[in-house]
Amino acid sequence: MSSTTTDSFVETGTHVAGLDVRELAKQFGTPCYLYDAATILRRIEELAAFDHVRYAQKACSNLAILDLVRRHKVLVDAVSAGEIYRARQAGYSAQGDPPPIVYTADIFDRESLDMVVEEGIHANCGSPDMIDQLGERHPGHAITLRINPGFGHGHSQKTNTGGEQSKHGIWHEDLADCLQRADHHGLQVTGVHMHIGSGTDFKHLSQVCGALEAAALQVGRSVMSISAGGGLPTPYRAEDQRVDLAEYYKLWDATRCRLQDQFGHPVSLEIEPGRYLTAEAGYLVTEIRAIKRMGGNTFYLVDAGFNNLARPILYGAYHPMTVVPVAGPRRDEPTREVVVGGPLCESGDIFTQEEGGFVATRALPPAQVGQLLVIGCAGAYGYVMSSNYNSKPFASEVLLQDGQAHLVRARQTFADLTQGEVIPSSA
Repeated sequence: MSSTTTDSFVETGTHVAGLDVRELAKQFGTPCYLYDAATILRRIEELAAFDHVRYAQKACSNLAILDLVRRHKVLVDAVSAGEIYRARQAGYSAQGDPPPIVYTADIFDRESLDMVVEEGIHANCGSPDMIDQLGERHPGHAITLRINPGFGHGHSQKTNTGGEQSKHGIWHEDLADCLQRADHHGLQVTGVHMHIGSGTDFKHLSQVCGALEAAALQVGRSVMSISAGGGLPTPYRAEDQRVDLAEYYKLWDATRCRLQDQFGHPVSLEIEPGRYLTAEAGYLVTEIRAIKRMGGNTFYLVDAGFNNLARPILYGAYHPMTVVPVAGPRRDEPTREVVVGGPLCESGDIFTQEEGGFVATRALPPAQVGQLLVIGCAGAYGYVMSSNYNSKPFASEVLLQDGQAHLVRARQTFADLTQGEVIPSSA
């Protein structure tokens, strides 16, 4: 592990990807999301040792982001029919070797099953019923199996995707039954996938590797690929540590090599990052619209709320943030402990909170109404979890690349809010 600063912007306070945030806010309004393409590309390069990088687009699924990673030879994971559609719109082929798109889920809703069958999308099955439903519709389809090894890991119970309290994956004790189901339908099991949650440590990772190896051996020689899943930790705080990717790869590669020796043929090794690629690339730009004291607390109230960034209210997630100076670079100045909240009619609309909803404070410079506040590490599970709660329009999204700012999603209008709604005519 090596230490890192969470975000150079928090130090400079004015520029993202070489562009002045104050000018970007004037051009695109607030709240808005900024994505630094160069950061995403650096993260892709860091994973080059793996045979294939498959982006978990649920982290940030804007078409421009999907197109960016596709052009840099990153495959894509889809967890819904809508995400398959997004991947296709971004230029991904439906079929190929390795599969450009893999549908990973615990169920087939009717739309996703239709799309997987009609377009020949590879399916990573997380339940026995998925095997039966696909087999009945399309015998001979190649699949991989997502295994729940009986244990998990995560920075929050809500992000833990393994163990008996998780809905994800095929329970490890049911693998033999699932192989019989696949054989009954003529489905070829070509790979094994294991994702047990966000964050990890190497002692725990070695257990995951061992569990995947045992599952792959049970499947047998039809296994052509294994997936390490995702969950690579992202540093949100200055003291957070970066994962040692060389050691991470070493553990998985050793697992792959042992399987190759057993099977007598090559086995490809995939990794499935989501937030690792995009979290640090994203910034939520907001404007401070009110400053007030409530007893012993000072509140900075901004025009973004949990309708824009839900992670703090969902998990008590920490995000770095800073106040942008009115003019010039940020100077060293004293800070004050403040609570940062949004505009929503909800007491929980607080960006500085801990898991369980406990309000916390953050040391930030003194500010005035009208100044910008930027929330960093917001490029994963940010916009994609947005809502129209309180009839707030979705924010705009802007991709910053090669010194240029590209509007990649326009701000939602009030007319957009009611599109599709109908007042029934009276009898």
